[in-house]
Amino acid sequence: MEAQAQGLLETEPLQGRDEDAVASADFSSMLSEEEKEELKAELVQLEDEITTLRQVLSAKERHLVEIKQKLGMNLMNELKQNFSKSWHDMQTSTAYKKTHETLSHAGQKATAAFSNVGTAISKKFGDMRRK
Repeated sequence: MEAQAQGLLETEPLQGRDEDAVASADFSSMLSEEEKEELKAELVQLEDEITTLRQVLSAKERHLVEIKQKLGMNLMNELKQNFSKSWHDMQTSTAYKKTHETLSHAGQKATAAFSNVGTAISKKFGDMRRK
């Protein structure tokens, strides 16, 4: 009995089959005519509010675009700004600095090694010419 009572008290949202069961259930026979009329009126009011909110959102989005155009902001400028900011953030990160330092050090060692190899080869060719 307790398990059944807990099932009625579940707080999780409906999922899959539960939604289908609720959608196919006919609750209209359980409602009085007055309740049906109240729900229909509420439904109309909610649909009107949703329509109004969509219109307001659309108007605000148009206004946003107008302001951005007046400020000279467009998609390409925003992408450039985002890229620049991301590039700057990356360059100032600790990981980037450590990697840059390591690669610079490795590059210096590689340059020195190639220089030594070049010097050794030049010396060998010089020795070969003398003989």
